[in-house]
Amino acid sequence: MEELTKTEERVMQILWQLKKCFVKDIIDALPDDPKPPYNTISSVVRLLEKKGYVGFKAYGKTYEYFPIISKTEYRKSSFKKLFSGYFDNSAESLFSFIVKEGQLSEEDLNKVKAIINQNKGL
Repeated sequence: MEELTKTEERVMQILWQLKKCFVKDIIDALPDDPKPPYNTISSVVRLLEKKGYVGFKAYGKTYEYFPIISKTEYRKSSFKKLFSGYFDNSAESLFSFIVKEGQLSEEDLNKVKAIINQNKGL
């Protein structure tokens, strides 16, 4: 799966949220002010289509876009790259980083322990 730029990811987040939409809908959903030009977002969507992330349905000269790659699929692929690239495929290294950075509350730690206990036999 080809990596996405930050702008492409932002557009994909909107596509995942809206399920199907037109370029105008994507622009309306962007929090930016001022909004990016129509042609810019249209170009980003066409790049996403070429990368295999987005499909479309044509209505004359108007196109309705929809995600082909699910958010879950993208999350898995991105996490695998992050996990192998920054944590050397080591769960210990990952959790050590999360704990040292203070990203887990006591409640979060208990939930992680419960998940581990539930999945011991897998």
